[in-house]
Amino acid sequence: MVGSGAREHALAWKLSQSSPAPELFAAPGNAGTALHGTNWPDVAATSSPQLLKRALENGIELAVIGPEAALAAGVGDALRAGGIPVFGPNRSGARLESSKAYAKQFMLRYGIPTARHRVVRDSRSARRALAQFESGVVVKADGLAAGKGVVVCADAAEAEALLSQWYEQRAVPGGGCDVVLEEKLEGKEVSVMAVVDGVRLFTLAAACDYKRAGDGDSGPNTGGMGAYSPAIDVLDEEGMRQLRSRVFEPALEGLKREGLDYRGCLYAGIMLTKRGPMVLEFNARFGDPETQVVLPRLRGDLVELLRAAAQGKLDDGLHPSFSEQTCVGVVLTSEGYPLHAQPAHNLPPFGEAQAGIEGMPVVAFWGASSLRGDRVDAAGGRVLTVCAFGDGVEEARARAYEACAAYHTSLPSGVALRYRSDIASRASQALH
Repeated sequence: MVGSGAREHALAWKLSQSSPAPELFAAPGNAGTALHGTNWPDVAATSSPQLLKRALENGIELAVIGPEAALAAGVGDALRAGGIPVFGPNRSGARLESSKAYAKQFMLRYGIPTARHRVVRDSRSARRALAQFESGVVVKADGLAAGKGVVVCADAAEAEALLSQWYEQRAVPGGGCDVVLEEKLEGKEVSVMAVVDGVRLFTLAAACDYKRAGDGDSGPNTGGMGAYSPAIDVLDEEGMRQLRSRVFEPALEGLKREGLDYRGCLYAGIMLTKRGPMVLEFNARFGDPETQVVLPRLRGDLVELLRAAAQGKLDDGLHPSFSEQTCVGVVLTSEGYPLHAQPAHNLPPFGEAQAGIEGMPVVAFWGASSLRGDRVDAAGGRVLTVCAFGDGVEEARARAYEACAAYHTSLPSGVALRYRSDIASRASQALH
């Protein structure tokens, strides 16, 4: 398992439930992955030579790549070249995420519905292009920016001020100078992930995530402040069939036509508009925090599913199915996120906070962190994703927030973690 975030902890947690139980290693891992296997804290997620060397020394039979930076760095290419089956595309396939401009052109080539857009490279071309976006514009830095390179602007003037700042200070998120300007779409968002083996794919259960930092979708964009699954308030079975035929199947056909043997997770962020579903973005890996609410609902053996995809051997017997229960996940962050990451030290293990809610089906996944004795030191940013199950969204949501409150009371003096109070409230209200 390559990576160190809550997504990787969730993957490790689910992989460890396979039968027979796998011997699991995580590079560099975190306080959560350490509970399910052996961390390699000295091996960076983007260090292809070190990862390959350590994998060969330990007889690794399957590599699962979590973060986008590792995919963009070519870790998948290096491990495959060393003869190791990999769940995660090569660098060429990962361009669907690492370059928003490339992704938009890919969607146009293969008839995948998406918002009207223009690509600009400097302030002058931006000013000219913004004249075509009168009713709101979404500004997207082309490269990887950890969820912070997207800004929704109310009008062209706001977008022009932002772009002038980026270009004058040479501070385009993710580096480079290409920026995608996109029409602002209206509708409900949903995330759908698919497991792909190069030739065929299986879609996973849908989820809805919350990207803005504050309640009521206020504040700056983040990597994700929480999620819930299933997304029954926005997407039914017919909607899923439509997404498969209009988004995922054309995308897979496009990847094959371009000679990209894509084996890994293909994530589509979708806006359900009056014109139909429109793709906001593709990611080349499992989403975070969507993974934390989708995988707990997955029935079956995750090792078997991901290994078959890595080997190009998906078959109908491996088609994933999901629990009818709802899972709600709430992300606890350090103060100041997403503008800066404030480390949090001497945190209690999550289980200690559960004494008052014994028997409740709650699990928590650590972000970037390390164990120090029986305590956890977190790097900051997104510290913990607290996930709860329920027979409906209201029950799952109540349990998740009760667990968050219980954990917060156990924090050491001087440490504060913040979280949104409205995760999944939209779904709860829609179902009444």
